[in-house]
Amino acid sequence: MDREQVTERIRSAKVESGITWAEVAREVGLSKEWVAAACLGQMALDKEQAMVVQRLFGLSDSEAAWLTVVPMKGTLNGNPPSDPLIYRFYELVSVYGPVFKELICEEFGDGIMSAIDFTMDLQREADPKGDRVKITMSGKFLPYRSY
Repeated sequence: MDREQVTERIRSAKVESGITWAEVAREVGLSKEWVAAACLGQMALDKEQAMVVQRLFGLSDSEAAWLTVVPMKGTLNGNPPSDPLIYRFYELVSVYGPVFKELICEEFGDGIMSAIDFTMDLQREADPKGDRVKITMSGKFLPYRSY
């Protein structure tokens, strides 16, 4: 058993149960964005949170233990993603990444937006021309320092 197998087990159990990430998040006590990231192998849960996920998805003790292991984050197999939705985010960063960097550095100075001290909120936004996806991201600014 490894973390990728646990992720696939969770995805299968989610489909079979019909539970939503928002429902899982309410049970765990965290945001739907964080819980989905943890269940999909990008974050680690503490033991109590892992036990809730274990109960919801019918995981074994061994599978639940993998939910508490610090994962290798940001793994998309090294190539541009082939899934169209994920690729659009890749495209977004490819096109707008330099703009994000330029505007952040102009406003805050030389540094980075943290992906560690980070929050995200995803919502549906009604629009007569077709609903929109609204994603709000907020990361702590960390200035580069000279030593």
